[in-house]
Amino acid sequence: MQHYLDPRTSQTWTLDAPRWCGDARQPLLLTGRAGIAPADIVTAERSIWRYAAAFPWMPKAPISMGEGRTPLIERAIPGGTALLKCEWFMPTGSFKDRGASVMLSLLRDQGVTSVLEDSSGNGGAAVSAYAAAGGMAATIFVPASTSPAKTVQSRAAGAAIELIPGSRQDCADAALAKSAEIFYASHNWHPFFLEGTKTLAYELWEDLGFAAPDHVIVPCGAGSNVLGCWLGFGELKRAKQIARLPRIWAAQPAHCGPIARAALGLPAQDARPTIAEGTAIAQPLRLPECLHALEESEGGAVLLEEEEIAAASLSLARSGVYVEPTCAQAAAAFGKLREAGKIGAAETAVVVLTGTGLKSTPRYAEMLGVAL
Repeated sequence: MQHYLDPRTSQTWTLDAPRWCGDARQPLLLTGRAGIAPADIVTAERSIWRYAAAFPWMPKAPISMGEGRTPLIERAIPGGTALLKCEWFMPTGSFKDRGASVMLSLLRDQGVTSVLEDSSGNGGAAVSAYAAAGGMAATIFVPASTSPAKTVQSRAAGAAIELIPGSRQDCADAALAKSAEIFYASHNWHPFFLEGTKTLAYELWEDLGFAAPDHVIVPCGAGSNVLGCWLGFGELKRAKQIARLPRIWAAQPAHCGPIARAALGLPAQDARPTIAEGTAIAQPLRLPECLHALEESEGGAVLLEEEEIAAASLSLARSGVYVEPTCAQAAAAFGKLREAGKIGAAETAVVVLTGTGLKSTPRYAEMLGVAL
């Protein structure tokens, strides 16, 4: 039987009650488990729930809108040929739907009817939409400085938007204070969100004929895709479905890259504004766990300058792949890793593209010098 786990102290809690953190407000994972075999996949299910046997519990009725099963396309990009995992093919336009589906399905089973999230971007949109699909109420805290356009998707789903004065950290602090009144279904905190993101690993394994790629390059903010890949491929390795983990690479903007800087042995820096705003997380909760995942997989991290992220965004767009600059940085990282000799020409490399460029129209307008 699995439990909630504090990976830093090994303390555990049972899964029968809603919980988003440890008693000392520490981030949690789940105790380890072996993965599944091809025969365990529910092939008739076109969503992440085809891998339900890999979850520690099965909800009475999953909250699902067909998330997952995203295209994996081979494409020549600067640096060589890579496999692009098109995660924007999701109901709300980003990879966050994987985690929202699993997290909110569990919470609804546990009797939670109202949830709180703090996010001005894809996390808030995903929680709002899946809460609506599951008949749950959602409140989303966003910084007061957030562009009104960024909250329209959440508002349209019926979420209550509360504007919080101050910085992004002030917004997170306000959500922590409010968590005494509304259950905090944070995509950064709740361990079952990672149970959803780990399906990326299972899906890549299935996409590649039940084999692991040599490399996976992911845009990294708080690290949910780093940890999701590490968890999922780790389970598959324990189940003897793969021989080794793929090397996981975290792509972060030089303007705000605390995980990458730590992985590269560089001193910390104050955060600055970046066009890769979806990964601009100055104080990632699971920094030690992310570093462990990168080290155990024998991967690492890449820091990208603003010009490199912009160039990758436009290069992808001009090949027909229109994604957020936030995730285009993974393509930029691929080129740098190839140039550095860390990815061989004959090796299989997956570049994870996490969100649609339709959410970044103002950024593209800036890059193109177009007035809106």
